[in-house]
Amino acid sequence: MIQIECAVHLLVRGEHGDTASLTDLIPLLMLVEETGSIAQAAVLKGLSYRHAWGVLREIEASLGAPLIEKTRGRGSVLSALGAAVLRAQRLAHERLDGGLQTLAHEVAADLNRCVQPLQALGAEVRIHASHGYAVAALVSALSAQGVPLDIKYRDSVDAVTALARGECDLAGFHLPRGEFRAACAATCWRWLDPQRHVLIHLTRRKQGLFLAPGNPKGVSGLEDLARQDIRFVNRQPGSGTRMLLDLALRHAGIDPAQVNAYASTELTHSAIAAFVASGMADVGFGVEPAAHHFGLGFIPIVDEDYYFACERDALAHGALAKVREVMRAAAFRHSVAQLAGYEPHDCGALVTCEAGLAGVG
Repeated sequence: MIQIECAVHLLVRGEHGDTASLTDLIPLLMLVEETGSIAQAAVLKGLSYRHAWGVLREIEASLGAPLIEKTRGRGSVLSALGAAVLRAQRLAHERLDGGLQTLAHEVAADLNRCVQPLQALGAEVRIHASHGYAVAALVSALSAQGVPLDIKYRDSVDAVTALARGECDLAGFHLPRGEFRAACAATCWRWLDPQRHVLIHLTRRKQGLFLAPGNPKGVSGLEDLARQDIRFVNRQPGSGTRMLLDLALRHAGIDPAQVNAYASTELTHSAIAAFVASGMADVGFGVEPAAHHFGLGFIPIVDEDYYFACERDALAHGALAKVREVMRAAAFRHSVAQLAGYEPHDCGALVTCEAGLAGVG
């Protein structure tokens, strides 16, 4: 099968139209940051010391400032610009990752249809899902098994709506456990028919506050979001995470309009974490693995269930049977268990719509 990758590249364009890739330099900068030595970084990268310096000097000439500084007793360290380049690449990658992943799968699926008929490939699984780390792990596991996929990341309600219209085979959405369950579930009820649809449990996970390393603002909970010295970064309107946060804030007696920069939004949990890690916000809200990935502090606020809704009659055979088989396999459960705050115990379990939306399954 054809595999397509989409990646973010940062380029510096010189006065005469020449370009240099900041992205290609990122692995070297990361190794310098880790080892404190250009020579060691070059060896680990498989480059000669002279070549590594040449690449650095070429980029520095384009930028007009150094990326590496020599310090007494510490060897080589990233300059303020070098650290900013790392943050820029990470932020660009995380902001665009969900969209690029979707684009890559769509392009690959289209090319595979041209190269081989679907009869030869097997039935293609169309997934519309709210973005999440366990979803990405499932997509990787299915791809490794040769299951043809068409993945589109959508808001929870958009995904369930697409299933009701017959536009996808699996609709991924998440619901909080506890007092906010009913309000969030109400947005899905109108699109799910208990006689026609069934839920597959993917994982249980934690959502909470992302904090800058060391928690310099002394944030202890949701109530601190009302402080004007706290800059917040939010998920987009319509997302399940945004709806959950709105409910939690109002329950805590905080009008979302009071929150500084509440209108500043990003499309994925990783993008939220990258935004906080870059210093452009003090606090964000999302799933725990994103915070750990960027070295952020995390305060858990709510537990959630993540489900896939599907047609009941489609489960017993074909591609969906294979999907559930992969979800229930020990290897996949292990991969989900490695995600901070994720619990795969019921992964692949069938739950009725009534039980799942009510929070009793």
